[in-house]
Amino acid sequence: MIGRRGRYYPTITPDILLRAYSIGLFPMAESADDPEIFWVEPEVRGVLPLDDFHVSRSLAKAIRKKPFYIRVNTAFDRVIDLCAEPAADRANTWINATIRLLYSELHRMGHAHSVEAWEGDELVGGLYGVSLGSAFFGESMFSRRTNASKICLVHLVERLQAKGFSLLDTQFTTEHLKTFGAIDVPKEDYLEMLKEAVASPHLQF
Repeated sequence: MIGRRGRYYPTITPDILLRAYSIGLFPMAESADDPEIFWVEPEVRGVLPLDDFHVSRSLAKAIRKKPFYIRVNTAFDRVIDLCAEPAADRANTWINATIRLLYSELHRMGHAHSVEAWEGDELVGGLYGVSLGSAFFGESMFSRRTNASKICLVHLVERLQAKGFSLLDTQFTTEHLKTFGAIDVPKEDYLEMLKEAVASPHLQF
């Protein structure tokens, strides 16, 4: 991970966290059991252009079958809990107790949101992130069923497009995100995009 790190103890507040996002920083922990967090400022930022979002034919076909009921902001804390659980592709996560508390408070303030895939009464996929101005900062996602998190991402992008958001920050790019059109943006260019987005009136998610 390329970026600036600075140790910070759990005295951080939600307002400080929002300020950090507004200048290009975001927090992580070394592990779920580590009580500390550090700031990350990547030299290259992952961005998913909202006007160049790509959905594969196979995923579009799966979406048309409506395998899940999609909800927004009905189980925010549960989404974080499931994002923090070990999965087949990650033995540990960076979501610790401090991060859970901070983002739960941001959710109550109207700045953090979840998109959820439900199968009956079971939450089987989801993602969460932070909104500020016309920017949305994706944080993490999980999937307990095939395509669950992908379908949540599609719903997120459609929602951001409909609401007039201008920036979807993915922090880093992965091969998975690149299939949707995610690109790497140099820090200087990203900060210009960010400055314009956070100067916008805060949009309702």
